[in-house]
Amino acid sequence: EVQLVESGGGLVQAGGSLRLSCAASGLRFDDYYIGWFRQAPGKEREGVSCISSRDTTKYYADSVKGRFTVSNDSAKNTVYLQMNSLTPAAPAVYYCALGLSCNLIAFGYYYWGQGTPVPVSS
Repeated sequence: EVQLVESGGGLVQAGGSLRLSCAASGLRFDDYYIGWFRQAPGKEREGVSCISSRDTTKYYADSVKGRFTVSNDSAKNTVYLQMNSLTPAAPAVYYCALGLSCNLIAFGYYYWGQGTPVPVSS
């Protein structure tokens, strides 16, 4: 069974950086896409970024372009989300998810990790 495990979350100061990891296991195919999403309390889940397993496709939400970078270590089946210049906001939980296309819509993903919290202090 496919499993996704996020790690790297934690309290960070505004303007600081954090790198999240998403380790995938139980994969039965080589071509897949990993998306990163975040959800703040009382808000809808928002797509942040996605990447293909072959590292040929990457997308970013406008709100994070130039600050976040997604990368893929295919040998480890791990995807990273480097987040820089984090802004103060309500605590958000970041999720990674696996799907068959790279997009920022949660509906298109069918395996999800448990999420890792990323609160940003001002």
